[in-house]
Amino acid sequence: MKKLAILGSTGSIGTQTLEIVRENADLQVVALAAGTNVELLEKQVREFKPRLVCMQTESACKDLATRLQDMRVEIVCGMDGLIQIAEMEESEILVTAIVGMIGIRPTIAAIKKKKDIALANKETLVTAGHIIMPLAAEMGVSILPVDSEHSAIFQSMQGEKKERIHKLLITASGGPFRGRTKEQLANIQVEDALKHPNWAMGSKITIDSATLVNKGLEVMEAKWLFDMDLDRIQVVVHPQSIIHSMVEYVDGGIIAQLGTPDMKLPIQYALFYPDRRPMAGKRVDFYELGSITFEKPDMETFTGLKLAMRAAGEGGSMPTVFNAANEKAVSLFLNRKIRFLQIPEIIEMCMDSHKRIANPDVNQILTAEQEAYDLIRTKFE
Repeated sequence: MKKLAILGSTGSIGTQTLEIVRENADLQVVALAAGTNVELLEKQVREFKPRLVCMQTESACKDLATRLQDMRVEIVCGMDGLIQIAEMEESEILVTAIVGMIGIRPTIAAIKKKKDIALANKETLVTAGHIIMPLAAEMGVSILPVDSEHSAIFQSMQGEKKERIHKLLITASGGPFRGRTKEQLANIQVEDALKHPNWAMGSKITIDSATLVNKGLEVMEAKWLFDMDLDRIQVVVHPQSIIHSMVEYVDGGIIAQLGTPDMKLPIQYALFYPDRRPMAGKRVDFYELGSITFEKPDMETFTGLKLAMRAAGEGGSMPTVFNAANEKAVSLFLNRKIRFLQIPEIIEMCMDSHKRIANPDVNQILTAEQEAYDLIRTKFE
């Protein structure tokens, strides 16, 4: 029996993780954490019967406690609660499906307790990869990627020697606006940006896909996850989203992982690695597919990707500023307070205003995040 703790259980990755638990009797959920979706978390607690649950706010915790008076479950709150879940003795693997930099401290806490990490919280490595990866190595902990692209790279590396890798090829669908000009993006509405052609994801990551910011974040994450120089990571637009990413080796051979656009596969692979389990669902039909195509990303129209590469190259605290500015800008766009094309403009403003710290600790990372938030607030709120 493998025991899981899940941070972000009511989100897209969290709910799909629980679908996998339903289908595998040897998985047990011992802890769940969510933001403020009390109704869904109550249903999850009643079904999976974890010992410990956490919510973001005191009011949500009180509401949940009232709803669960008939059950034996401990309810904790906020960051202290997340860390309590991360450190709990019973769990073997922590699924970090929580969105944002709030995932950094619980991930560090879990690693120190020698818990393996099924990593879906890309902000953890984007902003604190220089802390997370050496700590994981020191503690003998596995960081198992859940993002489809990083899982594809991880799968394509199995049985191969890392020093034989020449290049990582991260695929991108191109999002809903692939091929459009900046002029055509000027009046994009929230509803347009949320219509991803291939993937069903949460709203924030769907907007990140539309701006190509998500691909930049994935490049930063891959740098740390696979210990790879930036000049050996290439983004390739692949509109069909069948090849999830590839690894090119020194002899020119390329190994790719293919499959339907379904996050359950990389989640399940992380939970059972190095084993593979049967999984129901649609398979790739190459006769139906017919062809697959590739393009170079348009970084002049989608400047979020260009800014991400700049942030990754500068390193230090700059990726934190990039990530924080994007989070705030996406929130403003989803709330219809800014235009779509203002998202990269806000990111660039924050990066240009930031005094980079070469090797930030966790407190400096969180301070840089807050400074970006504050700058945006003074300009746009």
